[in-house]
Amino acid sequence: MTFKLHRTTPFVAAIALTIVAGAAPVVAQDAKNAEKAAADAAREAQRKIDQFEEAAKAVGGPGGNPECVWIGRRVVGLLWRDDLATAFRHLDLYDRFGCPSGHVQAAFRCVIRQGSIDPKAEPDAPTSLNSRVHACWLDPQGAAKPPAPPAAATPPAAPPTTPPATPPTEKPAQPEKQPDNAGTEGKQ
Repeated sequence: MTFKLHRTTPFVAAIALTIVAGAAPVVAQDAKNAEKAAADAAREAQRKIDQFEEAAKAVGGPGGNPECVWIGRRVVGLLWRDDLATAFRHLDLYDRFGCPSGHVQAAFRCVIRQGSIDPKAEPDAPTSLNSRVHACWLDPQGAAKPPAPPAAATPPAAPPTTPPATPPTEKPAQPEKQPDNAGTEGKQ
């Protein structure tokens, strides 16, 4: 019986070595992914803090308070998505914090005036709902303005000159055909 054990031992050892060697890169890859995820989370947290500071400077008063910004932007987003029940519950909380209800109305009006939103846009893309709500929260009147057309650096090109088209010639009118009454004259 020891003979069989000695023959299978290298085979089992090779399998164990393969499993351990294959797991080492996975562990290293998991560590890299964890570091990347932690860095992304730190960047996201800093971005949110920067947005609240930006709103406090731009809006001023109670509408710029972090709790008013956070809840108010959520209310506007919920109204856009037609989740009115949840929006009204958030609006009650918004009012309880002493936040100005007129700012929610102005920001929602701004979001609506800009037209439809691409539902497939990345959350941080300029065309996303979150980005539009944030821009409208900061400046409800300014964000709703359509962008100014770019200034023309060169004058528009003159249209190409072509000879005037000749009007089509009219065909002479043909007399209308009279109905053939030859078969009905004798039946009366």
